[in-house]
Amino acid sequence: MAASGETSVGTQPPAGPPSAPGTYALLLHLERGRELTVGRRGRFRFPAGVYAYAGSARGPGGLAARVRRHLCAQKVRHWHVDTLRQWAPVKAVWFTEGDQRRECAWALALAEMPGASIPARGFGASDCSCPTHLVHFPFLPERSAFARRVGQPVLEVILRG
Repeated sequence: MAASGETSVGTQPPAGPPSAPGTYALLLHLERGRELTVGRRGRFRFPAGVYAYAGSARGPGGLAARVRRHLCAQKVRHWHVDTLRQWAPVKAVWFTEGDQRRECAWALALAEMPGASIPARGFGASDCSCPTHLVHFPFLPERSAFARRVGQPVLEVILRG
């Protein structure tokens, strides 16, 4: 990985996140606003813009396997983010390695950033008490500002294509 922590990759990240466990944020771009039904949560209006979805990867294959699954176009919809992914491509992935459960702290830090809003309460938070794990921004948030909020280095993979 480049010294800056930024790596350019295609749709299958060969030099992307490692196979280690960790926490990640998918940065998705929704070109046009849409109404979508999200599992049992119901129907929500998703405005155009950038979405950051916080998750964790502690199973087999770690971050690499989880990110590969999120990038795959043909898959069974299992998580709330799979519904949004049908319309919003992943443009970047922020991540950090480690066994600690950080996705809730990451979701909270994202929600407190300038310009953040919550379009779908409970999105991605079925197994915790967070208000959401999906945050909307009218613009791309700054990774360095986010890293300062979570108090740890955050690496990035930029996806092109």
